[in-house]
Amino acid sequence: MKNNTYLVLFALLALSSCGLFELDNYDLPDETLQGEVVDRETGEPILTDQGSEGIRVRLTELSWGDNATPNPDFFCMPDGTFQNTKLFEGTYNVRIDGPFIPLIREDDRGVPLADETQTMDINGVANVRFEVQPFLRVEWVKEPEVVNGKVRAQVRVTRGVSEEEFRSKIEPMGGYSNSFQNVTDIQLFVSYSSTVGYRARDERWSSQLEFSGTSFNSMLGETITLESNGTIPEGRMVFVRAAARINFDTPRGSGTRRWNYNEPRQVLVY
Repeated sequence: MKNNTYLVLFALLALSSCGLFELDNYDLPDETLQGEVVDRETGEPILTDQGSEGIRVRLTELSWGDNATPNPDFFCMPDGTFQNTKLFEGTYNVRIDGPFIPLIREDDRGVPLADETQTMDINGVANVRFEVQPFLRVEWVKEPEVVNGKVRAQVRVTRGVSEEEFRSKIEPMGGYSNSFQNVTDIQLFVSYSSTVGYRARDERWSSQLEFSGTSFNSMLGETITLESNGTIPEGRMVFVRAAARINFDTPRGSGTRRWNYNEPRQVLVY
């Protein structure tokens, strides 16, 4: 019995001597990265969804060497800005993926074609700005109105990058199809939330128009009328937003086709 007691005491002393019980006195990460994503041609923000269908931000800390792995991904806010306030000081590569020409482009053998990501030192508050080429631009033609308990909206959809330039940048990546540039759908998202979008939509009232093949091409630049589904109760304040997307996923092979959005509008149903 006495021998067993000595063994337990010896084990505890050994554990304490190896530092197992020492306090972790490393500082918590408190460096900040602030960023914005804008249209290269117009300077306007790239409006997006909030969540995994929106603009993805990926940080890779390079301070640890060549075998660095990315930090957990996060996403832009609907207005095309992003912020991370919990970073360690260091050198980072900043990459974004969204409804625009990919910043990183490789051919089907993995040979680099372009790398428009940004590498920067983060110490204190760092700012980064990405100027990108959106697939589409979605604009209000007039303010949404209420007709018999429905929201009626008029929008215009145009290409943010010409068909020729899109092809010149995407085709070298391999597996190109003319169908990539086809507009597949236009959404009218309705919600009580000001962050209205795919992730924050009321399915009772949100609506969509779907298109096959090149059928939308003749509607590019034209006024398109959208109307919400169902009947929204009188006296309710809702937010509405339109979105459109093409038949191309970003990052390539992810299966996620991301929408380009216009600004949200607040509507009183009467």
